[in-house]
Amino acid sequence: MAAKIPVTVITGFLGSGKTTLIRHLLQNNQGRRLAVLVNEFGELGIDGDLLRACGYCPDDDGTSNIVELTNGCVCCTVQEEFLPTMLELLKRRDRLDGILIETSGLALPKPLVKAFQWPEIRHAATVDAVVTVVDCESVAAGTLAKDLEAIAAQRLADPNLDHETPLQELFEDQLACADLVLLNKTDTVDAEAQARVMALVEQELPRAVKVVSCNFNTSPLDPALLLGLEAAVEDNLASRPSHHDEEEDHDHDDQIVSTHAIFNRSFDPEQLVKQLAALVEEQEIYRIKGFVAVPNKAMRLVLQGVGKRFEQFYDRAWQPEEQQLTKLVFIGRDLNGEAIKSQIAALPG
Repeated sequence: MAAKIPVTVITGFLGSGKTTLIRHLLQNNQGRRLAVLVNEFGELGIDGDLLRACGYCPDDDGTSNIVELTNGCVCCTVQEEFLPTMLELLKRRDRLDGILIETSGLALPKPLVKAFQWPEIRHAATVDAVVTVVDCESVAAGTLAKDLEAIAAQRLADPNLDHETPLQELFEDQLACADLVLLNKTDTVDAEAQARVMALVEQELPRAVKVVSCNFNTSPLDPALLLGLEAAVEDNLASRPSHHDEEEDHDHDDQIVSTHAIFNRSFDPEQLVKQLAALVEEQEIYRIKGFVAVPNKAMRLVLQGVGKRFEQFYDRAWQPEEQQLTKLVFIGRDLNGEAIKSQIAALPG
């Protein structure tokens, strides 16, 4: 019988650094054949495209090893979306050395891990470890996540989300299920604040769990630290308490929506950000993310906005056969998608 394929679940709030971590793992896979499941809400996948852009090769038959789960929080859609996706991946288990799952920032890890006890999966896969990424700067500031409005938008944007978990409880659940905690962005706080955050994290851990201080952007971690922990998490769930162990359905608000805009043209980044900032003032837009074609630039621009704050960087060159499109995703409350598209389209070329 073939060995079970190891699965690493990476959890943490929006902006903690999960996608950056997975990009590094793919770029430095040390010969491992890894597949990635990205749990992203919205019709137009951005995180999945960022991961594909890191240069990681597809499977031998041309099948992409990066799969996006876009129908809602993975812990709430385990049976409807996660199960069939895993079964498809397991059909090629002889061509994979491991699977990485990037959960949404609101996902409870324990329901996802429980799915690995199902007979359809149990014979072929095991949860090697749950890795929880913590934003040291945000925890030190007392907010736990970088932008609370963006977290609220992410929560309400998901029509399938069936748990209304307070942020503190969600933070505790993500830590309680962890086999390894990565305290990211430690360079943004002083030694006293880092020690305070470390103590806070450690008091929430129900078991002896290693906490590693790091900064993904300047000092990437050795993949050997993250893969091959052999925790068989699905076999010891009793030691991983959750606030939701006895809870059932909860209400959710579906007024928060996701809309996207695609343009077959380039934009001046300064003008585009100015227009997007104006749209944020006009509409209740919580988050903007996407790719921008820039005039006379051979590189693709990644644009991300949370509230009124925008970040941008060039991630890779446009491929010769690739259409240079501008693609943007907007998450907010009661968005007027047509107004967003028309105002952006009116910008000069």
